[in-house]
Amino acid sequence: MLKKWFLTKDVFLAVKPFSALKDSFKAGYSKTHLARDIIAGLTVGIIAIPLSMALAIASGVAPQHGLYTAIVAGIVIGVTGGSRFNISGPTAAFVVILYPITQQFGLSGLLMATLLSGIILILMALLRLGRLIEYIPLPVTLGFTCGIGIVIATLQIKDFLGLQVTQLPADYIGKTQAIFTALPTVNWADAIVGGVTLLVLTQWYRLRLRIPGHLIAVVIGTLLSLLLASMGFEVKTIGTAFSYTLSDGTTGYGIPDVLPEFVLPWNIPNSQGETINWDLHSIQTLLPAAFSMAILGAIESLLCAVILDNMTGTKHHSNNELLAQGLGNIVSPFLGGITATAAIARSTANVKSGGFSPLSGVIHALLVLFALLFFAQALSYLPLSSMAALLLLVAWNMADIPQIIQLIRRSGPNEVAVLITCLILTVIFDMVIAITVGVLFASLLFIRTIAEMTKSLEQAVPEDLAETVIYRISGPLFFAAADNLFADLHEKTCTSSHSIKHIVLQCDAVTVLDMGGIQALTRFVQHMQPQQQLYMCNMQFQPLRMIVRSNKISEINRINFASNLDDVCNKIRSLQ
Repeated sequence: MLKKWFLTKDVFLAVKPFSALKDSFKAGYSKTHLARDIIAGLTVGIIAIPLSMALAIASGVAPQHGLYTAIVAGIVIGVTGGSRFNISGPTAAFVVILYPITQQFGLSGLLMATLLSGIILILMALLRLGRLIEYIPLPVTLGFTCGIGIVIATLQIKDFLGLQVTQLPADYIGKTQAIFTALPTVNWADAIVGGVTLLVLTQWYRLRLRIPGHLIAVVIGTLLSLLLASMGFEVKTIGTAFSYTLSDGTTGYGIPDVLPEFVLPWNIPNSQGETINWDLHSIQTLLPAAFSMAILGAIESLLCAVILDNMTGTKHHSNNELLAQGLGNIVSPFLGGITATAAIARSTANVKSGGFSPLSGVIHALLVLFALLFFAQALSYLPLSSMAALLLLVAWNMADIPQIIQLIRRSGPNEVAVLITCLILTVIFDMVIAITVGVLFASLLFIRTIAEMTKSLEQAVPEDLAETVIYRISGPLFFAAADNLFADLHEKTCTSSHSIKHIVLQCDAVTVLDMGGIQALTRFVQHMQPQQQLYMCNMQFQPLRMIVRSNKISEINRINFASNLDDVCNKIRSLQ
């Protein structure tokens, strides 16, 4: 009992919140650093305001829920996290998971799934799974992120062109068919606003100004929509598309200019005024999506932290970051926020703007809160087509086409096959299937590649050693390689027309020996001719330890072991 308590205590001590904040102060926090954090926080906040609303809309909920997420996640995750520079909030990667949940369960289901994903993330942190996320191969990551980018871009076509589509089907092929069918209903005013916004977004960098392009593009798009509206054209905006009802019965259009209200996620009624009965069956229905959200949140957060470490020369705490992401996603639903994770684009902007500590994330959240309280009416004029243009650019950046092209040029067919498989599975099915199959596929291809490296090379035999063959084994003797290698040795030695009495295996280049290798070796000994003797020498530590553990196997006891090849040769000479 006492041992179990100590083990539990060690698990909790291994995960420490506030580690990034402590690291910042240990590095010597000064007024200059505070000024840098304020500038970086304001810069990232300007980017986060329109983007958070756009991501909420893409997830199927009202835009204010994206702002709530940026506020809560920016503070809770930023302060308690394990990366000094991560900026957390709603991200595009979640859209493909959140949108179907919203369509099936409404806002209550989305908040419940967020709560469950937060619990899963905390369990992952306590089990110290932070480092395991790093073992997902690059082709898998590129494949599913590109697939997510394709799905997100497809979802934005409706608002970008102002198409008359009542509801998009759940499957991707159905979505594309519905969009293609609705193309004749394009609203050219929406399309013009979206096109101009996208043009400014993609070309703003050429001016080399420090003002974020997101802000300028959205402002220009809004002004253009107001101009077109004054000329009699209809442009859909946040104010015309969304309404709200507060707890005191107050109703309005657009975004409410009040603090996020405390809510119980399981008590939120749907659009028909009905409350979902959250029994065990309902929660089980949500668990696969919650698990997907947790895995994606962990991957994106830790990948973001690694990128920022490379940019700044710092080191994040992976399990502490998972703990913070879990805390943020548990707190967020009770204040109306949806799923949050570290956002790579906003975090990179934080570093480039001079951010030094997690306080820049807190300042970014406070700016979003300030905009919610004092500029909600102005935000209601933002066109939906401009929001869609923002996400089209995000989707393009997620697809990371330049890196995919680079991988295809520099890698072999195995990596390309894994990438394409993950991409297609993400688009057609979902991310969890894509990652599961992708990792399994990549692992099998890797095992095959390693197995092909295991060879047996015949060595020169001293002239005074009669009826002797020497083979040098190179590569790991594991389950995928050992059978073929020993079958080949059997053909060369045990069925040879030449008289062979002494078989010597030099194992200095064998790094690994597993139970599959032991079984293959045992079968080889069993099928040797009665007069034949097997010798093994130059064993490395791991294979030798495996041999010692298998000393109860009679075939293993028949093998003659020696420290080096000279000892084996001398022993054979003594028998002649």
